[in-house]
Amino acid sequence: MGPVAATGSRAKPVRQLTKSRAAGLTIGGLSQHTGCNIETIRFYEREGLIPAPPRTEGGHRVYDREHLRRVNFIRRSRNLGFTLDEVRALLRLADGRHTCAEVQAVTLEHLDAVRRKIADLQRLERTLSETANRCVGGDVPSCPILDSLFSSGAEPLPE
Repeated sequence: MGPVAATGSRAKPVRQLTKSRAAGLTIGGLSQHTGCNIETIRFYEREGLIPAPPRTEGGHRVYDREHLRRVNFIRRSRNLGFTLDEVRALLRLADGRHTCAEVQAVTLEHLDAVRRKIADLQRLERTLSETANRCVGGDVPSCPILDSLFSSGAEPLPE
Protein backbone atom coordinates (compact mmCIF):
# COMPACT_ATOMS: atom_id res chain seq x y z
CA MET A 1 0.00 0.00 0.00
CA GLY A 2 1.35 3.47 -0.96
CA PRO A 3 1.29 6.65 1.09
CA VAL A 4 -2.07 8.03 2.01
CA ALA A 5 -2.84 11.75 1.55
CA ALA A 6 -4.55 13.57 4.37
CA THR A 7 -8.26 14.15 3.94
CA GLY A 8 -8.90 17.34 2.00
CA SER A 9 -5.38 17.43 0.55
CA ARG A 10 -5.59 18.98 -2.91
CA ALA A 11 -2.00 19.90 -3.68
CA LYS A 12 -0.95 18.49 -7.03
CA PRO A 13 2.17 16.34 -6.94
CA VAL A 14 5.25 18.09 -8.28
CA ARG A 15 7.43 16.03 -10.61
CA GLN A 16 11.19 16.31 -10.53
CA LEU A 17 13.36 17.17 -13.55
CA THR A 18 13.79 14.44 -16.13
CA LYS A 19 15.76 14.43 -19.36
CA SER A 20 12.63 14.94 -21.41
CA ARG A 21 10.81 17.48 -19.21
CA ALA A 22 11.46 20.06 -16.55
CA ALA A 23 7.77 20.60 -15.83
CA GLY A 24 6.93 20.53 -12.19
CA LEU A 25 10.14 21.73 -10.53
CA THR A 26 9.72 23.07 -7.02
CA ILE A 27 11.65 26.18 -6.08
CA GLY A 28 14.03 23.91 -4.16
CA GLY A 29 14.50 21.76 -7.25
CA LEU A 30 15.11 24.82 -9.40
CA SER A 31 17.61 26.05 -6.85
CA GLN A 32 19.37 22.70 -6.79
CA HIS A 33 19.55 22.40 -10.59
CA THR A 34 20.81 25.96 -11.13
CA GLY A 35 22.94 26.44 -8.02
CA CYS A 36 20.96 29.62 -7.37
CA ASN A 37 19.73 30.48 -3.87
CA ILE A 38 15.95 30.18 -3.31
CA GLU A 39 15.69 33.80 -2.14
CA THR A 40 17.58 34.91 -5.25
CA ILE A 41 15.09 33.04 -7.45
CA ARG A 42 12.22 34.81 -5.67
CA PHE A 43 14.04 38.13 -6.14
CA TYR A 44 14.45 37.46 -9.89
CA GLU A 45 10.73 36.75 -10.06
CA ARG A 46 9.84 39.99 -8.21
CA GLU A 47 12.17 41.93 -10.54
CA GLY A 48 10.46 40.44 -13.60
CA LEU A 49 13.60 38.65 -14.81
CA ILE A 50 11.74 35.34 -14.74
CA PRO A 51 8.00 35.04 -15.23
CA ALA A 52 5.83 34.20 -12.27
CA PRO A 53 5.34 30.43 -12.30
CA PRO A 54 1.95 28.80 -11.99
CA ARG A 55 1.06 27.56 -8.54
CA THR A 56 -0.50 24.41 -7.24
CA GLU A 57 -3.83 24.58 -5.45
CA GLY A 58 -1.75 24.56 -2.27
CA GLY A 59 0.06 27.72 -3.41
CA HIS A 60 3.44 26.14 -4.23
CA ARG A 61 5.33 27.50 -7.22
CA VAL A 62 5.80 25.08 -10.12
CA TYR A 63 8.71 25.89 -12.44
CA ASP A 64 9.27 24.55 -15.95
CA ARG A 65 12.14 24.20 -18.42
CA GLU A 66 11.91 27.89 -19.46
CA HIS A 67 12.36 29.01 -15.84
CA LEU A 68 15.38 26.70 -15.55
CA ARG A 69 16.83 28.12 -18.78
CA ARG A 70 16.31 31.76 -17.71
CA VAL A 71 17.73 31.29 -14.22
CA ASN A 72 20.82 29.63 -15.73
CA PHE A 73 21.13 32.55 -18.19
CA ILE A 74 20.84 35.12 -15.38
CA ARG A 75 23.29 33.27 -13.15
CA ARG A 76 25.85 32.96 -15.95
CA SER A 77 25.44 36.63 -16.89
CA ARG A 78 25.84 37.72 -13.26
CA ASN A 79 28.95 35.53 -12.94
CA LEU A 80 30.38 37.47 -15.90
CA GLY A 81 29.74 40.67 -13.96
CA PHE A 82 26.71 42.00 -15.83
CA THR A 83 24.47 44.23 -13.72
CA LEU A 84 20.79 43.38 -13.31
CA ASP A 85 19.90 46.15 -15.77
CA GLU A 86 22.34 44.69 -18.30
CA VAL A 87 20.89 41.20 -17.73
CA ARG A 88 17.41 42.64 -18.24
CA ALA A 89 18.54 44.18 -21.55
CA LEU A 90 20.09 40.88 -22.64
CA LEU A 91 16.90 39.00 -21.75
CA ARG A 92 14.87 41.43 -23.86
CA LEU A 93 17.11 40.51 -26.79
CA ALA A 94 16.67 36.83 -26.01
CA ASP A 95 12.92 37.43 -26.03
CA GLY A 96 13.21 38.92 -29.53
CA ARG A 97 12.74 42.59 -28.67
CA HIS A 98 16.23 43.83 -29.63
CA THR A 99 18.90 43.31 -32.25
CA CYS A 100 22.21 41.52 -31.93
CA ALA A 101 23.94 44.89 -32.43
CA GLU A 102 22.27 46.14 -29.26
CA VAL A 103 23.51 43.12 -27.32
CA GLN A 104 26.97 43.78 -28.67
CA ALA A 105 26.72 47.39 -27.46
CA VAL A 106 25.73 46.25 -23.95
CA THR A 107 28.59 43.74 -23.98
CA LEU A 108 31.14 46.31 -25.18
CA GLU A 109 30.04 48.79 -22.51
CA HIS A 110 30.47 46.05 -19.92
CA LEU A 111 33.89 45.18 -21.35
CA ASP A 112 34.95 48.84 -21.02
CA ALA A 113 33.84 48.82 -17.37
CA VAL A 114 35.78 45.61 -16.73
CA ARG A 115 38.90 47.11 -18.31
CA ARG A 116 38.55 50.24 -16.13
CA LYS A 117 38.28 48.02 -13.03
CA ILE A 118 41.36 46.07 -14.09
CA ALA A 119 43.30 49.34 -14.54
CA ASP A 120 42.13 50.50 -11.09
CA LEU A 121 43.22 47.20 -9.55
CA GLN A 122 46.62 47.42 -11.26
CA ARG A 123 47.09 50.95 -9.83
CA LEU A 124 46.06 49.63 -6.41
CA GLU A 125 48.54 46.77 -6.72
CA ARG A 126 51.37 49.19 -7.57
CA THR A 127 50.50 51.50 -4.67
CA LEU A 128 50.31 48.65 -2.16
CA SER A 129 53.54 47.14 -3.46
CA GLU A 130 55.39 50.47 -3.26
CA THR A 131 54.04 51.13 0.23
CA ALA A 132 54.94 47.65 1.47
CA ASN A 133 58.45 47.96 -0.01
CA ARG A 134 59.08 51.12 2.06
CA CYS A 135 58.52 49.14 5.24
CA VAL A 136 61.50 47.34 6.75
CA GLY A 137 59.40 45.42 9.25
CA GLY A 138 60.89 44.58 12.59
CA ASP A 139 60.21 46.19 15.94
CA VAL A 140 60.54 49.85 14.98
CA PRO A 141 57.70 52.01 16.34
CA SER A 142 57.41 53.97 13.11
CA CYS A 143 55.68 52.26 10.18
CA PRO A 144 55.71 53.72 6.65
CA ILE A 145 52.55 51.77 5.76
CA LEU A 146 50.54 53.32 8.59
CA ASP A 147 52.07 56.74 7.88
CA SER A 148 51.05 56.42 4.24
CA LEU A 149 47.49 55.41 5.13
CA PHE A 150 47.13 58.30 7.57
CA SER A 151 48.44 60.84 5.09
CA SER A 152 46.84 59.59 1.84
CA GLY A 153 44.39 62.13 0.54
CA ALA A 154 44.12 63.94 3.86
CA GLU A 155 44.27 67.68 3.82
CA PRO A 156 45.94 69.34 6.78
CA LEU A 157 43.63 71.16 9.16
CA PRO A 158 43.89 74.94 9.25
CA GLU A 159 45.79 76.26 12.21
